[in-house]
Amino acid sequence: MTRLALLLTLALLCVTSLFVGVADLSPMALLSDPAALDLLWTSRGPRTVAVVITGGALAVSGTIMQMIVRNRFVEPMTAGTGQGAALGILLVTLFAPSLPILLKMALASAVALATSTVFLFMVNRLPPTQPMLVPLVGLIYGGIIGAGVLFVAYQADLLQYIDIWMNGDFSGVLQGRYELLWIAAAVALLSYLAADQFAIVGMGRTASVNLGLNYTQVVVTGLLSISVVTALTVVTVGMIPFVGLVVPNIVSRLSGDNLRATLPLTAVSGAALVLASDIMGRMIRYPYEIPVGSVFGVLGAVVFLWLLYAPRRHA
Repeated sequence: MTRLALLLTLALLCVTSLFVGVADLSPMALLSDPAALDLLWTSRGPRTVAVVITGGALAVSGTIMQMIVRNRFVEPMTAGTGQGAALGILLVTLFAPSLPILLKMALASAVALATSTVFLFMVNRLPPTQPMLVPLVGLIYGGIIGAGVLFVAYQADLLQYIDIWMNGDFSGVLQGRYELLWIAAAVALLSYLAADQFAIVGMGRTASVNLGLNYTQVVVTGLLSISVVTALTVVTVGMIPFVGLVVPNIVSRLSGDNLRATLPLTAVSGAALVLASDIMGRMIRYPYEIPVGSVFGVLGAVVFLWLLYAPRRHA
């Protein structure tokens, strides 16, 4: 019943997203106006698809990172992975601006993977009795990398350029400018095939090895998945923080920690919440837009705090 309700909510939000924006578009116009069909095909449709893929993929990546780090208060965009992707794009822009977009994405993913590996290395050396140190270290680590990116961009007169990567926004999504996100969707789907293995990794190295799991291989696979999804998101629409933090915690609190059962719920919930934030961002200051990251920060924080203080539905 929960899955059906989530799917219906997401479908309703998708339909709403197609008809909300500066340019007037109505269902009746699609039947008689070629310009309306062109608007739907080149702008509203791609934007809606991009939001759904981004929200779902980031939520899944956040869940995987939380399993690998064994901490519910980390996510890629605030633990150095998103900042590493932005650093990779900045380096490519400075030293190899003529590379094809796929190579730029690959280099950004490589840098994001490196920064994620460094974060995991630091986390493994923190005292296990102090779990709150993990998100604090992640915030500081990501802040240092982000500050370095901004400093280099300032020196190279690229501040306006870098601002696009640091603030997630879907207003520039058009047909032909979002298709890389389908790779992120494929990576998130493939991650579902290893859901059980990621759940075992969340039990720790010792338990994973005792259960016959190749711990290192699964961790590397998870980090690679997180890095690719994060890099593609940053390259296409910019950084959207807190999706990978808020959504997995909401789903975990309501439905438990069985990743095989909850990972689809996480993806659909992430897509629905990000899409709802995008629609609100288009409507609050119409005809201007508020970045989806700002709206989601407020909306997600309210839902997250409510869940923290609300009584559990099960013992």
